[in-house]
Amino acid sequence: MTTRRQVLRLGMASLALASAPMGCALFQQPTGTEHLLFSAANTPEGNYTLVGLDSAGQVRSQVTVGDRCHGGCQRPGSRQVLLFARRPGRHFYVIDTLSGQLLASIDAEPDHHFYGHGAFSPDGRYLYTTENHYPSGQGVIGVYDASTGYTRVRQLAAGGIGPHEVRMHPDGNTLVVALGGIQTHPDYQRIKLNLETMSPALLLIDRHDGTVLQRHEPSHQQLSCRHLDVSPDGTVIAGYQFQGPEWQAPPLIARLDSQRGDFRELSLGDGLQSQLRNYTASIAVHPYLPLSAITAPRGGKLLVINHRSGELAVTYDVDDCAGIMAAGQRGFLLTSGTGAVFQLPANLGALIPLQAPTLRWDNHLTAVTVA
Repeated sequence: MTTRRQVLRLGMASLALASAPMGCALFQQPTGTEHLLFSAANTPEGNYTLVGLDSAGQVRSQVTVGDRCHGGCQRPGSRQVLLFARRPGRHFYVIDTLSGQLLASIDAEPDHHFYGHGAFSPDGRYLYTTENHYPSGQGVIGVYDASTGYTRVRQLAAGGIGPHEVRMHPDGNTLVVALGGIQTHPDYQRIKLNLETMSPALLLIDRHDGTVLQRHEPSHQQLSCRHLDVSPDGTVIAGYQFQGPEWQAPPLIARLDSQRGDFRELSLGDGLQSQLRNYTASIAVHPYLPLSAITAPRGGKLLVINHRSGELAVTYDVDDCAGIMAAGQRGFLLTSGTGAVFQLPANLGALIPLQAPTLRWDNHLTAVTVA
């Protein structure tokens, strides 16, 4: 079921952007390029697969792999897209976006596993991955040289336990890291081992030497900071997953002005806050509009906020919604664990169902440009 629930005032400038004609310069894309999305999914037969869809929801490529995968990223200036095994997975996969061919499967270092996310340096040479060094329990950022077949060249301290999503800041020198704070070990699969002593944070880390430039801690010690996205002006929107008592309903969305170091959590009101069931999945910041979308699959909610003001713009009821990505003039694209794919138009109108294969989509979408 999909239902548009609530719209709050965005302000005149934001409304003008959101309702701008689709052919205006704001939305123009480079000629000769095609925009795809990649996602991990499960087939009806239970196989793990990596799927590339075009903007109409049609399959362009599909590769079967041995792991359930999670997030991904495109290598700048190339046809390569990477998807990472879900924790405690030990592989990431390199795919040719044009042919759909699986180019490589890269293993984690001994005594390490991936957390399902990575980000590239602006020139596409270095890949930064969030990892667990499980003998010590400490999180690290693995650094891989893509120009030499993704050889691991060094690692950086991740500022604590359980780094999850990582993004490159628009300054090109800073990693934005969601530090979940949760200790796990492959011997115990996905069991959380330190819920009473968690120390989550939103971090800015110098990618060259590992210096922690900013550290912002959630208002509750059990608010695990898991996912994030960054706007072109350096505004960070982060999503939490609360590990405390189910009857509590703390804030689940945070906003950071990384230029000023201004960090705050967004209040949604007790009614809506409790409906999210203490869990957010994916964040997508639109690069042209002042809009960010947040999925909450356990509560069956899609939220859109004005990331400049922090105000709620609109909510939708969508069963098991999880994957979300900005899609230029099309607004956003959304996937559900039920198999549905939707377009959320830039004017925040009703969701538009797209024809797509019957797959159980995982929690994240990766935007890919094919020249």
